[in-house]
Amino acid sequence: MPRTAAQNEALRSASRETVFTHAVRVFARRGYAAASIRDVATEAGVSVGLIYRHYATKDELFADVLDRAAIGLDQRARELAAAPDGHAALARFLELYLDDITGDDGAAEFSVVVNQAFLSDEPAGARERLLASHDAFRQALETSIARAERFPAEDIADVVAVLLSLLSGAVTMRMASGPSAVPSAAVVLRLLDGGN
Repeated sequence: MPRTAAQNEALRSASRETVFTHAVRVFARRGYAAASIRDVATEAGVSVGLIYRHYATKDELFADVLDRAAIGLDQRARELAAAPDGHAALARFLELYLDDITGDDGAAEFSVVVNQAFLSDEPAGARERLLASHDAFRQALETSIARAERFPAEDIADVVAVLLSLLSGAVTMRMASGPSAVPSAAVVLRLLDGGN
């Protein structure tokens, strides 16, 4: 019995997601410039032709990574901005983020790729593509921390900078030393609360 259109679409979607997941791993390990479509195909265990069925170029594949990053940042920003209790919203965000990067679903690698895009701006325009979403996310963090009323207003931007640096470091520790190197959300919150 032939597959239905819905079954075919589900297979295409699963295939595209497999390519995407393995592409993130390759980009995280090799960087955008050194990664190739052939590397992604080898990592995914698929043919190069299958990748080109989903993405016309490496740039298009990387653009999908950046688009998903922007969507994720925008979603987190909306959630933080909508929460009336800044401390609870921050705690929830930290739990989700740190759980994600501790898992084996590629979230840590995804974070590495996003950071690489900011640092290297490869391909050209990658940084600009993420900047508005990153700024909205940073502003939402500032708003949540301000609502928590634990820091003077003049310190909030610095607190957010420290928090984002800590989270970036947690990703690095996860990649270098494994999941056990990632701090818990409770510990990060205690640091933000002055150890209390």
